Amino acid sequence: MSESGSGGIEAERIAADIADMYDAFLAGDRDRFDSHLHPDVTTWETHLPGPLRSRADLDRYRTERDAAGQRPKLDRLDATDLRVDVWNDTAAARYILVAVPAGAETAERSRVTDVLRREGGRWLIVHHHAEREPEVAPAGAPGKPAGPRTRPGGPPEVS
Repeated sequence: MSESGSGGIEAERIAADIADMYDAFLAGDRDRFDSHLHPDVTTWETHLPGPLRSRADLDRYRTERDAAGQRPKLDRLDATDLRVDVWNDTAAARYILVAVPAGAETAERSRVTDVLRREGGRWLIVHHHAEREPEVAPAGAPGKPAGPRTRPGGPPEVS
């Protein structure tokens, strides 16, 4: 966990809960995974349909995905560069989620923000937002801007 976070022992509990949640995913243990989610959790991920506005929405999506044989098979799923801040019964966890598809040589990385609320002594995720990091193209890679751009202080760029 990043030392720049605040929250002491509660932040450490949240970090352990997040690690357990992803371990549960790798183990295929949906009940354990879901034990970290609030029933009204919203899930916004760039690769999911949505936003999914409740755990019921998330459950429907996962059931359809799994029935179609599309559940991700991963060799690794870890929250890295974790920062957790706690304010009374509210917390925010920000991290890079590293996912390595089964047999792959490269990892997919997503920037994640989880908002948590303490209820009954447990920290539950009430909002999960994940955005895949774009693959970085080498300098000089071919590509055309989507529209005209203006350089700061200069005329529009010529195509």
